Amino acid sequence: MSDTPRHLFVERQTYRRRRLQDAARFLPVLGIVLMMVPLLWSEGEDGVAMSGAVIYLFLVWAALVGAAMVLSLYLRDDREGEESAPEPPRDRRG
Repeated sequence: MSDTPRHLFVERQTYRRRRLQDAARFLPVLGIVLMMVPLLWSEGEDGVAMSGAVIYLFLVWAALVGAAMVLSLYLRDDREGEESAPEPPRDRRG
């Protein structure tokens, strides 16, 4: 057994970044599910008109684009705060 305690929790910023990455990974799945909803609508007099379905699909598409943009902005902002160590120069001698 080692004397060093195990950390059960990660830093708050790391946790938030991981949840944002999870949300970005889930966005295509959510998009597929939302795009399939019009297939469940009934057609005919009591159902939804084709124009309503097209408007729904456009709004879902626009919402997915907006959500992806917001997620990418938050993920990019987090990455800019991190400083990476410069790479050591490579030896060109053969």
